[in-house]
Amino acid sequence: ALKVEGGDLTVHECLSHLEEFSSVHLACHGYQNREDSLKSKFRFHNGTLDLATILQKDLKNADLAFLSACETGAGDERLSDEVVHLASGMLAAGYQRVVATMWSIGDSTAQEVASDFYDYLRGSGSGFDGSQSAYALHHAIQKLRGERGDTDGDILAWAPFVHFGY
Repeated sequence: ALKVEGGDLTVHECLSHLEEFSSVHLACHGYQNREDSLKSKFRFHNGTLDLATILQKDLKNADLAFLSACETGAGDERLSDEVVHLASGMLAAGYQRVVATMWSIGDSTAQEVASDFYDYLRGSGSGFDGSQSAYALHHAIQKLRGERGDTDGDILAWAPFVHFGY
């Protein structure tokens, strides 16, 4: 496991890590380009990484991507029959499973969901298992929902998290 934060991560280093590791957690800003989906990007302290660049890499180890950034799973109402967003781009790049968000998320909520998500994945006793990511997200969201409730404001906190893949 490797943890790189803030300005310590360059775009080039991120690309190298995507090629090397099977799982990635991107806690950053996301930008969806509705005019040209390949220009949708992740924003880091030291630059941006767009889908076109990611798609050019050989991500033979890719398994799980957790995109803890706003609107990484949001489509476009003008293209309602098409799925064009950062999460689907990561699937196209080779990731088998992607956790994303449909709208803006709060930092503390994102951290809570991620913590419960990874606790679930590591909790089986057999080590980290990305194939259980859909169950892990369900577990984390149900826990958050139980703590927060079902008022309109609460729903906006736990409902944006979605899972793509298998």
